[in-house]
Amino acid sequence: MLNSLRRFAAYYRPHKWLFILDMATAVMQSGFAICIPMLVRNTIKYDLPAQEVNRIAASLGIALALVGLMSLASYVNIRFGHYLGTRMETDMRADLFGHLQKLSFTYFDNTKTGHIISRISNDLFTIAEVAHHAPEDLFISLTTIIGSFALMFSISPTMAVLSIAPLPFMVLWGAVYGTKMRRGFKTVRERIADINSSVENSIQGIREVKSFTNEDHQIGKFGEVNKEFKSAKEGMYSIMASFHGGMMFMMEAYSLVIIGGGTALVYYGRIDLADLIGFQLYVPFIIGPVRRMVNFIEQMQQGMASFDRFIEIMDVEPDIVDRPGAVEPGEIKGDIALKDLWFKYEGSEDWVLRDVNLRVPAGSSAALVGESGAGKSTLAALIPRFYEAQKGTLAIDGIDVRDITQRALRRNIGIVQQNVFMFDATLRENIMFGDPQAGDEQLVEAAKNANIYEFIKSLPDGFDTQVGEHGVKLSGGQKQRVSIARVFLKNPPILIFDEATSSLDTESESLIRSAMEKLSEGRTTIIIAHRLSTVRNADYTYVLRSGRIVEEGTHDELMGRNGYYSELHAHSVF
Repeated sequence: MLNSLRRFAAYYRPHKWLFILDMATAVMQSGFAICIPMLVRNTIKYDLPAQEVNRIAASLGIALALVGLMSLASYVNIRFGHYLGTRMETDMRADLFGHLQKLSFTYFDNTKTGHIISRISNDLFTIAEVAHHAPEDLFISLTTIIGSFALMFSISPTMAVLSIAPLPFMVLWGAVYGTKMRRGFKTVRERIADINSSVENSIQGIREVKSFTNEDHQIGKFGEVNKEFKSAKEGMYSIMASFHGGMMFMMEAYSLVIIGGGTALVYYGRIDLADLIGFQLYVPFIIGPVRRMVNFIEQMQQGMASFDRFIEIMDVEPDIVDRPGAVEPGEIKGDIALKDLWFKYEGSEDWVLRDVNLRVPAGSSAALVGESGAGKSTLAALIPRFYEAQKGTLAIDGIDVRDITQRALRRNIGIVQQNVFMFDATLRENIMFGDPQAGDEQLVEAAKNANIYEFIKSLPDGFDTQVGEHGVKLSGGQKQRVSIARVFLKNPPILIFDEATSSLDTESESLIRSAMEKLSEGRTTIIIAHRLSTVRNADYTYVLRSGRIVEEGTHDELMGRNGYYSELHAHSVF
């Protein structure tokens, strides 16, 4: 808890002047407010009996001026206090998004996107509200209570002590239920994340849902998640009701304590009626801050539950980091060598790759073939260090990839995958993702080389055509060619084609294969494919089976051996 509070407080530092202004206006509101009952009490006790009309008018004028100053302080407090919360929220969101960009694929493999979105939106909004209101509520409450009791002691110490007596019970009640509420709020946040994840899955897979007529199934699944959310929220509201119910009883009873105790003191001549009225006027100034303290406890628990979820992500360290002294080679030619390489995914006991040895000389092409699950795509993912091998070495130009900075390594590798991701943006933006600094001439040249330019030119908005979420407005072949255009702009020395022509019609495959051949000229190229037409022209072929290389050679050599490669070919596996 203390560590969380320290880390939370660190986000105030860049905005300390806003924080000081927020707290100063909060104190001003309290200070001005607690002076008004004393003015009224003095007017009733001294000025009214003496019929001092001028002094009565002056007291009323001062009270009115204090109300005006309170309003002005409230305006500044609300406006700039919310600026403070918004800026802290912006800082946290930037930190969280930046941190997510650094995390390794393993984290995203094991974390639902809906949970991440929930933390970057809902949780941070809650934190922002707490950042503004919680310190302010605490400050106003403490200032008002301390100031009120100071003035109450000046009127009657006996009555003031009587007024303080119920407060420790309120504090104790708040402390007991505060911890329970924090647990409840955290559970609710987790269930909201589950709902976000469920909705995201259903919306993204809406075509599959409708094509399999599984709408009722999805509604049922969502109903279960929704029911869990309802149960979590009802449990949290049950705790909250007990908390507020108990506090309500104690706060209402507080007024009775003041009236009862004050009446007894008036009866015995310890205070007069004006003092009792003054004390009674201070009741709202005690009850109000106590209510604020109640809200502070509830809000603080919500905020800290959300902040705990925020720091859960911020505390996740990337699995893959640059080694101390990692280099950025001036030029990478693209000679790739794997030696005695072993790999398995986190949490799995089974090796996906076993004792892999292969070499792809700079400027040459190599095909990786084998049945699904043989480890081809995993092997390709190790080259840009999306994952880290547990044993063995992977070197480029004789340098272990772990001794090259990740940015330098990945800057020199271009990847075209089977399932191309398209940003919900224009064709221009999607292609220029390969090089955001590229000019129009380079953009057009890349599109032409990828055999997508004629299609783009035929569109009413050309390069400014929106592709829709995940490129829904484009065909599979068009998305592949946009992906190839990206890599043309990137212009890396190493290429990886991971099932780039799978599930395409003959015409699309022909256009893509032509673009791939043009892109591959003079570059080190690794091709993963099931289609013979895609791999037969590779300079060399490695055949994988259950994570091991069982055969290698040219296409003709492998066919001549009548081994596993020719068996795959005979059964049309690729």
